[in-house]
Amino acid sequence: MKQISTDKAPAAIGPYSQAIAHNGLIFVSGQLPIDPSTGAFPEGGVEAQTRQSLTNIKSILEKAGSGMDKVVKTTVLLADMGDFAAMNGVYAESFSEPFPARCAFAVKTLPKGALVEIECVAYEC
Repeated sequence: MKQISTDKAPAAIGPYSQAIAHNGLIFVSGQLPIDPSTGAFPEGGVEAQTRQSLTNIKSILEKAGSGMDKVVKTTVLLADMGDFAAMNGVYAESFSEPFPARCAFAVKTLPKGALVEIECVAYEC
């Protein structure tokens, strides 16, 4: 296993890695919408938070030598399923066909009061 870490995404806030590369796959931990330059969530609701979570994922994948076009599976956690359409609109900007497989769940709460958290699996280039 190889640990992937970049300062262009928020540091892990617990005993986990930003991502792990193993056997040609990259497993990116759930990314909260934290702007690594400020340590805060962006203003603008679930759309801005979704965009920041995806930006964090993109930065981690780039550090691993991969990219958003190599993502095969995502999991999206939402604090409110009522935000699904807004999240989905922003999410669609980051991917093209064939779209990655995806699960989306509403959860009771997310760390730090986030509205969204996204994780993914991608393959290495």
